[in-house]
Amino acid sequence: MSGKKGSSIHFFLLFVVILVLIWSLIKPEEGYLVLMMEVLPSVLVLVFLISRYNQLRLTTVSYVIITLLVILTFIGGHYSYSKVPLFTWVKDYFDLQRNHYDRFGHFLKGLMVIVIIEILVRKTALSKSKTTNFIALCITLAIGAFYEIIEWVSTKIGKEGKATKDFLGMQGDIWDAQWDMTLLLVGSILSLIFTKILYKGMGKI
Repeated sequence: MSGKKGSSIHFFLLFVVILVLIWSLIKPEEGYLVLMMEVLPSVLVLVFLISRYNQLRLTTVSYVIITLLVILTFIGGHYSYSKVPLFTWVKDYFDLQRNHYDRFGHFLKGLMVIVIIEILVRKTALSKSKTTNFIALCITLAIGAFYEIIEWVSTKIGKEGKATKDFLGMQGDIWDAQWDMTLLLVGSILSLIFTKILYKGMGKI
């Protein structure tokens, strides 16, 4: 893919992300405080990637993954993770105990490992190897754990008010953080396996 064509796709993805962000800002279901807590990390990542685009230009695959994960966050911020309509319908239809949008999101966040591998291979002395994959997996889990710590800290600062509970989205499950981390791990491992199968013999990550 030529650089010009790749850049066009990247700007299109950014345009889609901005449209979804604008939509999420229109009358969020649980108010702007919950929305801010949910989307702020993604917005900061976007600002960083945009500011470093010429110095750290990733592959289109990585930008597609980032776009998907950011949009998931914006949707969760607009409705709050425990009230996303599609997953509420799934909950009611299958008589589930909770809305599983947050767990679906943590599972998909395992795709981050692919982006992290690319950055490690291109920006460090590491080469494509099982060791690099393991390091990327550890970094992915560390990011997930850090986010869980932020959620825990919010309960101490916010005194477990409504906004804090909506941000956490635990839905009464005391093992919510453990489930989130487990699904992130499973998603990361499956991403590594899928990538290995897809690019086997092609010399790509």
